[in-house]
Amino acid sequence: MRPIYIYGSPVLRQVAQDITPEYPNLPELIKEMQQAMAGSDGVGLAAPQIGLSIRLFVVDATPFADKEPQLADFRKVFINPNITDRFGSDTHFTEGCLSIPGIHEDVVRPSSIRMQWVDENFTPHQEEFSGMAARIIQHEYDHLEGILFIDHLSPLRKRMLQSKLKNMQRGRYKADYPCRLG
Repeated sequence: MRPIYIYGSPVLRQVAQDITPEYPNLPELIKEMQQAMAGSDGVGLAAPQIGLSIRLFVVDATPFADKEPQLADFRKVFINPNITDRFGSDTHFTEGCLSIPGIHEDVVRPSSIRMQWVDENFTPHQEEFSGMAARIIQHEYDHLEGILFIDHLSPLRKRMLQSKLKNMQRGRYKADYPCRLG
């Protein structure tokens, strides 16, 4: 399983680059990302989280199907995505991140988005998402922009987390999946 890059790794703060269908070993990479996501009990994983600054993320929102039945088969690959609109009411939800193990915070995000992307076959899509699907997609999309969920917190909340984040950068954290500082 590919290791997850931890907070403090420079790749997590880079704006990722678009890829083409010729990207080397893309089907294998997507499979490895899906395995890493599942192996770490994640619902999304962006390429920067495994050390690749490319515009690719995978999502598996099926764990939320009990509250949102339309997510029962919601497993998708997003390549070169672009969120074109964020709308709806602001919603609160406690988010976590595989790259920031042990920290979970209330994050406010718009309830709905409109986006365009290509799938693993480079077939173009344009769709609106709402609810938990929109939240997961926005979280993963942020990774492609070099943004982490903690960037959405209030300055006071960020200050309260500083010692935990500094310890993480020093390699002091607990995770049940392979990790690395890069």
